[in-house]
Amino acid sequence: MINAQLLQMVINASHDGIVIAEKEGEQDNVLIYVNPAFERLTGYSSEEILYQDCRFLQAGDRDQEALATIRQVLANDGSCREVLRNYRKDGTPFWNELSLSTVKNESDGQTYIVGIQKDVTVQVKAQQRVTQLEAQVAELQAELTALKTTNGQNKTAN
Repeated sequence: MINAQLLQMVINASHDGIVIAEKEGEQDNVLIYVNPAFERLTGYSSEEILYQDCRFLQAGDRDQEALATIRQVLANDGSCREVLRNYRKDGTPFWNELSLSTVKNESDGQTYIVGIQKDVTVQVKAQQRVTQLEAQVAELQAELTALKTTNGQNKTAN
């Protein structure tokens, strides 16, 4: 069995944010642990956020589709991987690929939530740019087709 000290060193060495929350009722999931990568990713220190619900990361941006999926999974003690928009302490948004799993402690029946957060802002922005470029290409192709049609009609008329 792995010892607690080695486990702590491994978690602290992770480049991804790792959080543990205690499930309290239907709505609240109180953070009881965050690793240093989470602090770097969000700009919040553990002292500032421990014993708070992690929803503060969404600021007022709570209508995201991914959040509905996460709520459903947590209500059913499941697991999921979703991409959602979060906000750093300074207010800047970032895209977060969040892997969540619920873990039940057999000895006391308490349920915990383990979250692993990966900043995928660069990938999401690149995909958004590709989508924009594809739309522009489609628009240009439509214009070219219209010009060819008009040009063909003009040649026929002469």
